[in-house]
Amino acid sequence: MKKVIDDIRLIFKCCSLYYEDEMSQQEICEHLGISRPSVSRMLKLGKEQGIVKIDINNPYNLTFGKLERELEKKFNLKEVIVVESSPIETGTERISSSLGEETLNFLARTLDDGDVVGVSMGMTLQNVIRAKRNIEHTIRCTFVPIVGGIGESRLDIHANYIAGEFAKLFGGDCVQFFSPATFSSVNVLNEFLKEKSVRNIFNFYRNVGTVLMGIGIPERGGSTLLATGYIEAEVLDRFVEIGAVGDISLQFFDQNGSTEKFKQFNDRVAGMPIEQLKKVQKRIGIAGGAHKANAVLGAIRGGFLNILITDFDCAMALLER
Repeated sequence: MKKVIDDIRLIFKCCSLYYEDEMSQQEICEHLGISRPSVSRMLKLGKEQGIVKIDINNPYNLTFGKLERELEKKFNLKEVIVVESSPIETGTERISSSLGEETLNFLARTLDDGDVVGVSMGMTLQNVIRAKRNIEHTIRCTFVPIVGGIGESRLDIHANYIAGEFAKLFGGDCVQFFSPATFSSVNVLNEFLKEKSVRNIFNFYRNVGTVLMGIGIPERGGSTLLATGYIEAEVLDRFVEIGAVGDISLQFFDQNGSTEKFKQFNDRVAGMPIEQLKKVQKRIGIAGGAHKANAVLGAIRGGFLNILITDFDCAMALLER
């Protein structure tokens, strides 16, 4: 596996945080989730490789280093990773072929043995687990679904399946959440949540330190939820009329990140409560394409994510917003 100190993107980011933002090495260590010796070594490599002279020279002048820092500062995000826009069509989703690889790189860098990682559902995360990336060293963390999904079509996009595939990739473990994604009423859901096996899943949620999520959009032509039967077309249309711009794990929100207008639907979703999700330390959102910018912006404003992995088209659209 590629060593952390050989990651040129990370070397540039360390130097920028140290020399431009005047962060201490310990603060950088905590900010990026890497060891203090690694930070020290990368600052030294920054000088040796000519990244640091009188000014900090971005080795990605023709790509995205400065863009990442601009987005981090503008939206107060913990970290942003931008990749080239090279979409592949997946039927209901437009996904950059590099998003999956960079997501796995990020996880390999930031996860440790014993971590509990929450995973959402959908085509974006399916694309991540199919990315061309070999995890050579096992990281014995536990992957936990943060939303139900049995009974609907496309089993390969369910959170249970995705949690299991991540566990295989990293040599870790997974927990299964055998539940429908949505219930007919809040009362039925609350009775279901009293079951002992279900309570055990929610006990895991208290220990989730990282959550990995795709960001959906409420459009008939681009909604995985609609294509797979998670939501009816008429309901989706009504949500759009009252201001929905996106969803995370079936939790809909508007351009300001508010979920209030969609509470009647959101409250019937079986999974990690949205307020609990907002308290997770590392909340990673993945989205590509300019058409996802409004949804990403709403998710940022709502506090649903503090780490963004995106492509150039979406990044530029965010800055224009």
